Amino acid sequence: MKLGTWQLRLALLLLFLGLFFGFLASFAYRLTEAQSGILGFLTLRPLHVTSAYFGIVLGGLGGVALAIQKEAVKRISSLLLKIHLALWLIALVGIYYSYFIGDFGGREYWEFKPIWALPILISYFVFLIFYLKSAGSYTTWPVYKWMWFTGLVFYAFIFIENYLYLFPYFKEHLITDMTIQWKVNGSIVGAVNQMIYGMAFYLMTKISGDEKMATSKLAFAMYFLGLFNLMFNWGHHIYILPTDRYIHHISYIVTMTEWIILIRIFYNWNQQLKDNKTYYYFFPYRFLMAADYWVVLNLAIALFMSVPAFNLYTHGTQITVVHAMGTTIGINTMIVLAGAFYFIKPSFDSLRALKRMAFVFWTLQLTLFLFLASLTGMGIQRALWQAGITAGVFGQMMQSSRPWMIGFIITGTFLFVSLGSVILYLLFYSFKEKVSFRLHKTD
Repeated sequence: MKLGTWQLRLALLLLFLGLFFGFLASFAYRLTEAQSGILGFLTLRPLHVTSAYFGIVLGGLGGVALAIQKEAVKRISSLLLKIHLALWLIALVGIYYSYFIGDFGGREYWEFKPIWALPILISYFVFLIFYLKSAGSYTTWPVYKWMWFTGLVFYAFIFIENYLYLFPYFKEHLITDMTIQWKVNGSIVGAVNQMIYGMAFYLMTKISGDEKMATSKLAFAMYFLGLFNLMFNWGHHIYILPTDRYIHHISYIVTMTEWIILIRIFYNWNQQLKDNKTYYYFFPYRFLMAADYWVVLNLAIALFMSVPAFNLYTHGTQITVVHAMGTTIGINTMIVLAGAFYFIKPSFDSLRALKRMAFVFWTLQLTLFLFLASLTGMGIQRALWQAGITAGVFGQMMQSSRPWMIGFIITGTFLFVSLGSVILYLLFYSFKEKVSFRLHKTD
């Protein structure tokens, strides 16, 4: 049994569920009265966030497992991966059951009870053991293996840090508690990015056939800057808290460096392949290039949000959501889909089928841009209202945002259809065909 394949399938399923619950949550903007129960926004939001976030995490882990299994030169035991996958299934069943019965007990982005975090934490240590046993000698690791390793280690550490609020000391010190909570929500993204960006490096290396790019000085510069960002760029999440200002200043400087170097890496790789038009029809390449352009757009948004004067008014508005969703969908999901296309290798048996997928790809990119533009319009109007530049009560501000809301609903529907169709295609194809991964029988 190819356990890495099952992990990737589970990731695709979670990504689709994240889309589905997000689509249902958008109905909150169409209703005049708040809904309760499973279809209420308070339930749909954590279902949406948890599904999308864990889909990306499992997509990264599944890609790592498949890459390690594919390149293994000796027999690899599947026991650790079985334990890892079983622990995730236990956690997911418990989390979804809790959400559906309205049994919450966590915090923002982690609204499930802490008990369900325990199997996830254990699964990371299990996967880390599998990785260290299977990845070969660290002295010969290319950059993407180092990124996967540090991503796993830091994710486990930050995951533990996320639950420090369970101890009385942190509950009694509000500023410390909020600082840690918001710091975790920022730095844990950096840990996930280490795994996802490592997957991008792996795919670029395999598509181009140039193994040297994964051991170049520029690649390791990207790695160390990413690691530096992981540890220090979270400061822009706590600008409004009365903490030491040097934390904010350091984070403002370092938070931009990782993406700038990543753009440089993508650019160099694209220059290598630009004369070979064959790659344009290779969907792993297409989705990686899409991620490259979304990095540029999200860098511009991050630059804007990291200016303290703007952050004071944009914090908590839809502009924050634009940054989060642009990163989640535009960068991380695109890289996960690139990995899924690479490992699943769906065949297009006709030019018509190829063109159909190309049409869906471009529809996805356009609708995502318009979707984020609609959210940006809503966020700007709310920021202006919070700054006191526009007058009126909250209801009047919301009414003035109605055109943006309509655009948000329409583009969100097209986004659900386009991205959902890509995910379902990959998911169904992985079951339909016998995929040739060239893995060991014990995988």
